[in-house]
Amino acid sequence: MKFAVLVFPGSNCDIDCYKAVEDTVGEPVDYVWHTATDLSPYDCILVPGGFSYGDYLRCGAISRFAPVMKEVAKAAAEGKYILGICNGFQILTEAGLLPGALRRNLSMKFRCHDTVLKVANNQTPFTKDYAAGEEIIIPIAHGEGNYYCDDETLARLQANNQIVFTYKDNPNGSVTDIAGICNEQGNVLGMMPHPERAVDALLGTDDGKRMFTSILNAWRDRHGAASIR
Repeated sequence: MKFAVLVFPGSNCDIDCYKAVEDTVGEPVDYVWHTATDLSPYDCILVPGGFSYGDYLRCGAISRFAPVMKEVAKAAAEGKYILGICNGFQILTEAGLLPGALRRNLSMKFRCHDTVLKVANNQTPFTKDYAAGEEIIIPIAHGEGNYYCDDETLARLQANNQIVFTYKDNPNGSVTDIAGICNEQGNVLGMMPHPERAVDALLGTDDGKRMFTSILNAWRDRHGAASIR
């Protein structure tokens, strides 16, 4: 399995994502610049956190026009795994690959601390190594993590089991405590908390490690290979 970590001007969690792949699953991983026009060699694309293009206009509003995003949309349509973290989640909503939008935190303050998440859906390629309803500790670091969607979209998310993570103690005002959602097909996930910063007990929690093993195991299941445990 091969991973790509996208890099936009202003990305600052790309190295964290790269090292998380190396340290958790040891699979090949490349940095891919935002001008790239071919993602065909990759099975999973990570859209990292940071402040792409300085977060001018809106978070992710400029990045969604980067050449590589056409390839991300193509990869998503092909069923490849796409994981957007923090600013990456914002980019995926701006690009229309996930519904809704991320607004300023209700407190109007930047929040940076550990949070407790509930695994609301463990039937995705990103969460299969977690238990349904399990509580995990994953850090956040965002000023615009307040997930919003209209009532019709929320009803659709709930009906299709697209709400993947929820906050135990909502830090930003997100509707119904949403911390992460997936698309209807389940192969595109966006989340505000940072699993790549939670892959070693030395960091205070390694609860993010199983997100990366889940992705690899889902890919191996798809290709008839033995899972890792």
